[in-house]
Amino acid sequence: METPENENFRDSIGTVTEEGKRAWVYPKKPSGKYYDRRKLVSYFLLIFLLVSPFIKINGNQFLMFNVLERRFNIFGFPFWPQDFHLFVISMIIGVVFITLFTVAFGRIFCGWICPQTIFMEMVFRRIEYWIEGDRNKQRKLARQKWDAEKIRKKGLKLTIFLIISFLIANVFLAYLIGGDRLIQYIKDGPFSHMGTLIPLIIFTAVFYFIFAWFREQVCVIACPYGRLQGVLLDTKSVVVAYDYKRGEGTNGRKKFRKNEDREALGHGDCIDCLQCVHVCPTGIDIRNGTQLECVNCTACIDECDHIMESINLPKGLIRYASEENIKNKVPFKLTARMKGYIAVLTILIGMLTGMLFLRNEVEANVLRLPGQLYEHKENNIISNVFTYKLVNKTTKDIENVTLKLLSHKGTLKLVSTSNTFVVPSQGIAEGTLFIEINNSALTGDRNKIKIGVYANDKLIETCTANFLGPRSYK
Repeated sequence: METPENENFRDSIGTVTEEGKRAWVYPKKPSGKYYDRRKLVSYFLLIFLLVSPFIKINGNQFLMFNVLERRFNIFGFPFWPQDFHLFVISMIIGVVFITLFTVAFGRIFCGWICPQTIFMEMVFRRIEYWIEGDRNKQRKLARQKWDAEKIRKKGLKLTIFLIISFLIANVFLAYLIGGDRLIQYIKDGPFSHMGTLIPLIIFTAVFYFIFAWFREQVCVIACPYGRLQGVLLDTKSVVVAYDYKRGEGTNGRKKFRKNEDREALGHGDCIDCLQCVHVCPTGIDIRNGTQLECVNCTACIDECDHIMESINLPKGLIRYASEENIKNKVPFKLTARMKGYIAVLTILIGMLTGMLFLRNEVEANVLRLPGQLYEHKENNIISNVFTYKLVNKTTKDIENVTLKLLSHKGTLKLVSTSNTFVVPSQGIAEGTLFIEINNSALTGDRNKIKIGVYANDKLIETCTANFLGPRSYK
């Protein structure tokens, strides 16, 4: 996007002073149609975020990321370590999807969907406006001495921030250990599970630090997505942009004067009111062009539209637009790069869908016991010892499970009191078994055998293993 000739503003960030100190941002309270739409989207996502760990589909938590036990639930589908390839494809799909949206619509994810922005702007910032007032009152309070009013307001605000941070930490913990377990821990009391209480306190401190002090610095300094934006954006990407051709005119900006013919004087529609700067949550001037600090929150669009409406000028001086659209009036269209991302995304989604349909609810593995050779028994019988492991990915016990040899005539014996067993829900059954096959049925020293897993005499899964026998010298 075209920018002023003096680009010194790009040499530093707006949240740091020339002395290297923190420049606190006090954004004006936004209002307008885009802000109202963002509130609807944000509150829907907040509700989704808060209830997802406590919703169950077919007995599975809707969303869970239990890294410690290597159990993941995504939209009610359980993923085990054996499904790691599906999880990787899902993550790749997410990355390609965000990349596609960035190429097409800039940093729209940050302004509308990112949890950091939603919590900061729609929860913590709104509480701040409620307690301390709008921009000017906050600035006045910050300069004010620590009297009773300042202590009361700051203390109330930070106390509420701490409580909300604690609640967020509990929800975050529910995603890690499961909603049911979290509720049980709460019933048992905090000191009954010190191993969980300490991480909970750490999470609370981290969230409190982010939303009470670090704030917009997460988007400006810490988040790598802002840097990624600079690589992915081009002149055809739709971003929150200032129409410099209309705003600057031929003689630049000028303050508004009633009954003045601005067009005849060559002045642009921008009246240099600075309202777009005052309302920006990251403290930038959108009129300088596309900047990595811009999270596309649309607050400047609403504020500029309000100003344009009040002075009877057309709205849209700041709007969603591409550089091509502003400079050459070229409408948005899919580029070759966007079509390429769409093609890759379609292929990956197709692959994931196919794999999910082919995914079995029971994962079976039978492996020959390491270090053990075959045993030659009477009547030319060859015996091998194996270990088996069955993973039940469902929320119901699988009963009357037995294993049968499918590929060869022979016998399969479990090292247990019974040839049937139970695979517990979302659990593992494992043990040892012997397989005996007549040497005449073998074709060499290494034979591929097929084993069937049956539940109530119904085949539910098959697996293969290597069976060792005497080397043939034919």
